[in-house]
Amino acid sequence: MRNDASHAALSDAEELGHEARAGREDHAMLKLWLRMLASTTQIEAEIRRRLRERFGISLARFDYMAQLYRYEEGLKMRVLSRYLMVTGGNVTGLTDELERDGVVGRAHSPDDRRSWIVSLTPKGRASFEAMAKEHEQWILEMFSGLDMKTVKQMHAQLGQLRVHVMRSEPSGEEG
Repeated sequence: MRNDASHAALSDAEELGHEARAGREDHAMLKLWLRMLASTTQIEAEIRRRLRERFGISLARFDYMAQLYRYEEGLKMRVLSRYLMVTGGNVTGLTDELERDGVVGRAHSPDDRRSWIVSLTPKGRASFEAMAKEHEQWILEMFSGLDMKTVKQMHAQLGQLRVHVMRSEPSGEEG
């Protein structure tokens, strides 16, 4: 795999990143893992940079707003925390900041007064829509080197990988 054209181009550009950890003798699956990790890291860094530069917002805030955008009626903070795969404390901190900025509001849950439901304000919805439109274009731009057949194949295969990993995880254990 080290003799593929992409490895040579990445090496010449000093952009191997995580792939630099792999040696000639390493298993193809380890090399694939490192390439996936390097690709994800590189794309995420570019998205973070663009969000910060264009909108003055962090990826965490963008992801938070993206989840709420899907649920116009709002979400309980506990559910939002699960969707974002972060702790309740992280969600509380982001909620406090975004509420101060006027992009989210919170109200007591009608069925559980101990729970808060957070939702985007009209200002938050409008702000997110503008960001999401540009974000989508950035993703399309970054993936434009792949044909649609390849994109669909990779999506299906990565889905299979996720299901396999999920099924092989010991139940009840967290890492």
